[in-house]
Amino acid sequence: MNRIDELLGRIEELEGELREELRVMQDRFRYTIRKKKVRFSEEIRQHHRELASKWSEYVYDSGVGVILTIPFIWIPLVPAFILDAAVWLYQLICFPVYGIPRVRRGDYVVIDRHSLKYLNLIEKVNCCYCGYFNGLIAYVREVAGRTEQYWCPIRHARPVKSVHSRYRHFFEYGDAEGYREGLAKVREDFDDVN
Repeated sequence: MNRIDELLGRIEELEGELREELRVMQDRFRYTIRKKKVRFSEEIRQHHRELASKWSEYVYDSGVGVILTIPFIWIPLVPAFILDAAVWLYQLICFPVYGIPRVRRGDYVVIDRHSLKYLNLIEKVNCCYCGYFNGLIAYVREVAGRTEQYWCPIRHARPVKSVHSRYRHFFEYGDAEGYREGLAKVREDFDDVN
């Protein structure tokens, strides 16, 4: 195992620790998740309602500059919806042909913050936007990563700011023999995908 593989392994371990810490937060903030729904006790829900700000105050406190940017925040949703549909169709048609396991969109696009009672209506809508948009980008990245693993699983020579989940399966830049000898195996190496 080389240093890059070791570092990628440590990143995976840290992601596992992060998931565990998020489970600890469930206990701390006293909620449960059943069938993808978050449940707070009535006592906690009531306390959250008391902390919610009025949407009119929220808008007023935002200022004119923020209000004027609203159309520019929402315009990207149009191409996002198109991208979402195109990636879904791409997976549906191509992944079975390539033998790549499909990415479950619901594992990435998580919209649940709108149920928080301490958020006003505008904050809830904003949270839906962020949950959708950031989840979509993560979903598309995973689809692209699996595609890259199939078609061109070679690491970059230059440092990459952030790597996707499949990068650890890739060949070193310049490893011609490894690539030619191992490409067929790497194209099928999705055993770690749930």
